[in-house]
Amino acid sequence: MITYITKPDSESQIFKKLNPLVGEWFKKKFGGLSETQLNTVMRVNNRENILLSAPTGSGKTLSAFTSILSNLLTFAEHGNLEDKVYAIYVSPLKALSRDIEVNLNEPLKEMQEMAALKGINLQDIRIGVRTGDTPTKEKQKMLKNPPHILITTPESLAIMLMSYKFYDNLQTVEWLIIDEIDALAENKRGVHLNLLAEHLQHLSPELCRIGLSATVEPIEEIAKYLVGKDKSCKIAKVNFNKKFDLKVLSPVSDLINVSYEKYNVELYKMLNKLIQEHKTTLIFTNTRAGTERVVHNLKDKFPKKYSDNIGAHHGSLSKENRHELENRLKNGEMKCAVCSTSLELGIDIGSIDLVISLGSPKGVARFLQRAGRAGHSMGEMVKGR
Repeated sequence: MITYITKPDSESQIFKKLNPLVGEWFKKKFGGLSETQLNTVMRVNNRENILLSAPTGSGKTLSAFTSILSNLLTFAEHGNLEDKVYAIYVSPLKALSRDIEVNLNEPLKEMQEMAALKGINLQDIRIGVRTGDTPTKEKQKMLKNPPHILITTPESLAIMLMSYKFYDNLQTVEWLIIDEIDALAENKRGVHLNLLAEHLQHLSPELCRIGLSATVEPIEEIAKYLVGKDKSCKIAKVNFNKKFDLKVLSPVSDLINVSYEKYNVELYKMLNKLIQEHKTTLIFTNTRAGTERVVHNLKDKFPKKYSDNIGAHHGSLSKENRHELENRLKNGEMKCAVCSTSLELGIDIGSIDLVISLGSPKGVARFLQRAGRAGHSMGEMVKGR
């Protein structure tokens, strides 16, 4: 049965249910709960399946994890944390998995510091990432000390479910979060993930499924995909009046009767002008070869403006190179980053104030996902070209 949440819970109701450390952290950090959290936190706490659709930068991930962190902190206070996986977070991209780990560890560390000041001894709450990037040494560590929150991709989750060594750690998973669910539901990876979710539900019948997305339609069909056959799901559809500044640009007035050389010259003039007018620009190219070509051409044509302040990001690069670029973007050290699709979903990079798509991303929703990397925080403008 699919039903919509029509009335959000009150802050006072939610804070009564949450571990006091979580409530205090929210008040100190944000002053209170966002509308996204008011619609979501209690449902997750009550182990209700929920699909949350809310704009980019509205705090979806924290909405999904708030009750989970609260429960784990309560277990940790009483020394009841077991060596098992309590929650699994699945994302379609390795970069997004790492981003979530960083953004989860920070609030958890701050809550643990608050507990220490109050003289509360907590067991360590472990957060671990298992993707194709994870070294063998780290995978071995997870066998002995499984993370309480496991961040992974559909493919790596499948490997763990087929691994007799790790299988026991997944017997009683309580929460399954699927982020950017719209990007998975439409393809073969989504079918595979649906089978994995059913496998987990078979192991743990009380499993709570949580789906997150910024752009998801038809929403009721995606809710059915999230929970499987004959299961109930609540839908929280949260809308904000997010400001958009979107334009379609052409470097030349006539795309038909123009030489490749002329077009290329005008294209890079336009790109350079747009980049220089903004703090940090993210360019999407659709292909890995295109990514490398754009970086090379900008450096070649404007050597005084681009050197170590521009970089490429795609799946063929080493983990170290990708992580370095992501960190420098977050620290505001990059003038421009160019990628294929690897930074398309969910990445929270506050320094980006312009997104450029070179060519069509082949869908309105996909363009909005890309544009949403700019002005990612609540209240900021989404700017895309």
